[in-house]
Amino acid sequence: MAQAQEPPPAVPSSATEPQGILPEPGGITKAALFADRHLGKGDLTNGIYVDYGTMIPGAGWLSAGPGFKHWYKKDAVFVDASAAISTNGYKMAQGRFELPKFAKSRLALGTQVRWLEFGNIDYFGVGPDTLESERSEYGVKGVQTEAYATLQPVGWLAIGGSIGWMNPEVQQKTGDPILRLIDQRTFMPAEVSITVDARDFPGHPTRGGLLRVVGARYEDRDSGVFTFQRYEGEVAGFVPIAGARVVLALHGWAVATETEDGRFVPFYLQPSLGGVNTLRSYPNYRFHDRNMVVGNAELRFKLTTHMDLAMFADAGNVARERRDLDFAKRSYGGGIRLHTRREVFALVDAATGDEGWQVMFRLHDPLRLSRLTRRAIFAPFVP
Repeated sequence: MAQAQEPPPAVPSSATEPQGILPEPGGITKAALFADRHLGKGDLTNGIYVDYGTMIPGAGWLSAGPGFKHWYKKDAVFVDASAAISTNGYKMAQGRFELPKFAKSRLALGTQVRWLEFGNIDYFGVGPDTLESERSEYGVKGVQTEAYATLQPVGWLAIGGSIGWMNPEVQQKTGDPILRLIDQRTFMPAEVSITVDARDFPGHPTRGGLLRVVGARYEDRDSGVFTFQRYEGEVAGFVPIAGARVVLALHGWAVATETEDGRFVPFYLQPSLGGVNTLRSYPNYRFHDRNMVVGNAELRFKLTTHMDLAMFADAGNVARERRDLDFAKRSYGGGIRLHTRREVFALVDAATGDEGWQVMFRLHDPLRLSRLTRRAIFAPFVP
C-alpha cells in the first residue's frame, strides 16, 4: 500500500547534484532544469498538470494527458483527476479524493476510481518454458475503485489497507482461435501492507532502502471459481560510492498466489515477468505463472551532472510451485539515464539474453517501483 503522499524533497534544487566526470552539454542542463521545475513533485503542488508516463508497460513509449489537483481546507482535503492516452492507444482516467489529516496527519483516508481501456497486451502462455512464437494479444477494459487507509506513524513507515471493486472485461484479440475468449467478471480485492521506505528520492534513488510486505485477497463475486490470495515481499537498497558519483542498486521481489481446491488464478492476474521493470532482455509480460521471483543489480556511473551510465543484470523466473522457483532467466545490459536530483525523466536501456536484444525508452527509473503509488493497477498484473 502506498503512502498517502510522497515526502517533500530534501534538496529543493538540482544545483546540489554531484558533478560528473565529463562537462555537461548545455542542452542536457536546460532539460534537467525544466524537468526539475515541472516534474516529479507528486501531490505537493496545486493546479493543472500533465499526467505523463503513468500507463502500464506495453502502452508505448509515451502516454500523456491533462490533470488537475488541489489542496483545500488548509491542506485537509486533496482532490486529483486526470486522463491520458498512450502512443499505442491505451486509455485511462482517474479521480481521487483524500483526507490526510486524521490522527495529527498520521492517518490518511481516501478513495480512487479508475476507468481504463488497455488493448493488445502480450501473452505467451503459462509456465517458464513457453515459446516467444506463441505470443497472442488480449485487451482489458473496465472500472476499478478502491477505498484505502494509510497509517504513517513516522515518515519512513506506512501501514496500509484497502478494499476495492473491479469489473475487468478481458478479450483475446490475436493468437490461436481455440484460445480466443471474452470474459467479464466482478472482483473485490482487499489488501493489507507494511512499507518501510528510506530512499532519498523515489523517482531517482541514490541512497537508502525499501522493504515491502503485502497480503491480498481477490474475491470472484460471480462464481467464486477465480478467488485467490496473493502475497508479496520486496526489498531494495541503494548504496552511494565516491560521493554518490557511483550508485550500487540492488532489488528483489517475490510474488506467490494460493487458491483453494477447484479454484484458479485468471491468467491476466497471474504474476508475470519480462520487460522494462524486471527482465529487460525479454518482451513485456513474457512469463506467467502462479509464483514468480526476480532480482536486479545495477551500477550507475555519473557521466555528467544530470546523465548517468548504467550497467545491470536481471535474473528471475516463474513456476507453478514455489519450490521450483529459480533464477534461470537472465538479462544483461546497459543504458543512459537523464535525471534531476529527484527524478529520472528519460532513459534508454539495451539488454540481451537467451531471446536476443531489447532496446527500451522510458520516462521513469526502472526501480522507481510505481506499484507503491496510488496509480497502481488491479488488472492486469503489472511487473
